Amino acid sequence: MKPVTSISAIDYIYAAAASARTARRIGAVLVVLLGLGIVTAAQGPAPAQGPPPPRFPAQMRPPEDPELVARGRRVYDISCRACHGADLRGGDMGGPNLLRSQVALNDQAGELLLPVLQGSRPAMPAIPLQPEDVRAVAAFVHSVLSKGRGQGAPPESEPVQVSILVGDAAAGQTYFAAKCASCHSVTGDLGGIASRVTDPVKLQNLWVAGSPMQPLDVDRPFGPRDVMVVVTPLAGARVEGRLERIDDFSVGLLLKDGTRRTFRRVGAVPTIEIRDPLVAHKQMLQTHTDRDIHNLTAYLVTLK
Repeated sequence: MKPVTSISAIDYIYAAAASARTARRIGAVLVVLLGLGIVTAAQGPAPAQGPPPPRFPAQMRPPEDPELVARGRRVYDISCRACHGADLRGGDMGGPNLLRSQVALNDQAGELLLPVLQGSRPAMPAIPLQPEDVRAVAAFVHSVLSKGRGQGAPPESEPVQVSILVGDAAAGQTYFAAKCASCHSVTGDLGGIASRVTDPVKLQNLWVAGSPMQPLDVDRPFGPRDVMVVVTPLAGARVEGRLERIDDFSVGLLLKDGTRRTFRRVGAVPTIEIRDPLVAHKQMLQTHTDRDIHNLTAYLVTLK
């Protein structure tokens, strides 16, 4: 016997039932069959997948003419930028954020901007622009709004390449001689440092921290830059190893044989002695000024 597999069959069974009691019994059976997946209800076609409708259709506009947008940007830079800013979020002279402006959001072709530019608002002086220039400014404003990310955020743009090489290399050389030359040499450990670390940002982070800024393997071999700790308990031999963690309550260390030890701390017990080869770098962080950092980095990038 073939199983019932469509909603039309279900309707037929109900229509053939001679009494409400029989229908209820059949209905109970069908509920069980539906739950077991033996009977499946016919479904309509799945809704087409596509972009969601715009939340604010009144503010949707067709793409503007690129030449008109370019002209509008030139007019905006001359007549509007000082008050409304280069990114339309308000400028030095106190103009409002156009990315949130209801006038700018609902304007279609300059019809709402024109009265404002003609002086309809007491807080804004009239701007002597021709109607075609107003239309161009509107096109530019609309083009910026179309790229916005909501909530008045600035529109997406090309990433700005920021250079940290803004210091004085000569002053950096003087600072190096006074603060660093006792431990480092430009012909020794730092010889060709700019060729080995070509990114100025990474080079600056390297010398400020004294070591590469990267996660370390907790099971790495012991090295000369490891922070070592000596723990001396009240009773028993002292223990020395690489410091792994320390706080007011405990100290953890890795011994050279691979054993890990943790000691409870109560005040000054046990005695803790930390040997950090980079302690000088860490102490200098409290004395470096931004100018010192920029100058020394500008000098180090010349060591190729």
